[in-house]
Amino acid sequence: MKTNRLMLVLLGIGLSLGAYAQKVYTYPLGVQAYTFRKQFPQDPLKTLDVIKVMGFTELEGGGAKGMTLQEFKQQCDARGISIPSTGADFGELEKDPMAVVQKAKVLGAKFVMCAWIPHKGNDFTLEDAQKAVNVFNKAGKVLKENGITLCYHDHGYEFHPFEKGTLLDYIIQKTDPAYVSFEMDVLWTLHGGGEKMPVKLLKKYPGRWKLMHVKDLRKGVVGDLTGHTPAINDVPVGTGQGNWKKIIQLGKKAGVEHCFIEDESDNEMVNVPLSVQYLKSL
Repeated sequence: MKTNRLMLVLLGIGLSLGAYAQKVYTYPLGVQAYTFRKQFPQDPLKTLDVIKVMGFTELEGGGAKGMTLQEFKQQCDARGISIPSTGADFGELEKDPMAVVQKAKVLGAKFVMCAWIPHKGNDFTLEDAQKAVNVFNKAGKVLKENGITLCYHDHGYEFHPFEKGTLLDYIIQKTDPAYVSFEMDVLWTLHGGGEKMPVKLLKKYPGRWKLMHVKDLRKGVVGDLTGHTPAINDVPVGTGQGNWKKIIQLGKKAGVEHCFIEDESDNEMVNVPLSVQYLKSL
């Protein structure tokens, strides 16, 4: 009888360990502050409370209206929310990268992401990409010397064909890996590059991806190179075009350190909990 009980206990432990080993999404739950762009201006403290209740322990953001960066950091700390990444405008990186460093240090951020390269209309050109490479290499060096990693966040318009690849390939290949890394926004990668592009890029450039925006594109939507799509096309993670199990697995292998849910829909208070539930199920 004792032997049978011992076997059952060992079997139970084995099943539990097996289930844990198969768990795909093991990152802390993170969210991009832009998700709550309607809520933060109205009541930043209440918004942080909502973020905490939703289960998030990491925030990618840069403060809130009516609060100093120090105050915002203190309020996040009080809720057990860290800020591993913050944003910077392209112009800030070009003109005053040390100001970007100082802001990141106040927030406790180890990463700074830039989500847009200035260009005219929908016409992203080689000249735009070349300027970005120059700015990112210079600013990235300053940030790295101060213990911070610069990441460029792709936005879909960089997939214009160039030579044997795209202008995004050009940016990745021409930036110095010592100073410049990348944040994959999965929705925009799908929108600009197609359904297979997130997996392709994670395989093609291991070590260059440090951050990820976990964001899904509505099924059936055929993207373009504009970097824009109606809000209705941003759907809960797991209901769109993303091959999420593969993307998360490859993201880990590629070196992604933090994942942030970002929801640009007009239904974020419903969509975000659904995205969290899906990721927990992976």
